[in-house]
Amino acid sequence: MSGTTVSSEQAFHDLYRDHRSWLEQWLSRRVGNGWDAADLGQDTFVRVLASSQQIADLQEPRAYLKTIGKRLLINFHKRRSLEQAYIDALALLPEACAPSPEQRWLLLETLQQLDELLDGLPPVVRRAFLLSQLEGLGYREIAERLEVSERSVKRYMAQAYEHCLLVELC
Repeated sequence: MSGTTVSSEQAFHDLYRDHRSWLEQWLSRRVGNGWDAADLGQDTFVRVLASSQQIADLQEPRAYLKTIGKRLLINFHKRRSLEQAYIDALALLPEACAPSPEQRWLLLETLQQLDELLDGLPPVVRRAFLLSQLEGLGYREIAERLEVSERSVKRYMAQAYEHCLLVELC
């Protein structure tokens, strides 16, 4: 091991030791329970490890951890909202049509991946894409629903496809 690797590992160890408890308490106040806070805390440190940031050079380690934690909280709340919408939709189905627990999990995972894939798109582009892909609407129907021209819908769809391709390539 080189000196840089050892000092980098030591810097991470020190960061974790000195700030894990504080970070989990901060997260716990925002999510309302220690289990989710501990998971989000670990995810935060995994992101730190995966980043190119030199840990030893951090001037404000708590601010850095808090920034990463906030991003993870946004994803956490989006996922919870998505899960709740799915549960609400399932409640409307007749019991005979309800998916098995395994199917529910797979569907939720797929919805989460789709949400992450489309993250960053303007809302109207995202909506046009979802109307096309999930409801099977044609461009004319989407244009009517969104109260825009068909040409705009074509632009939105091109933008959505390009975004999806770029995300997949990265």
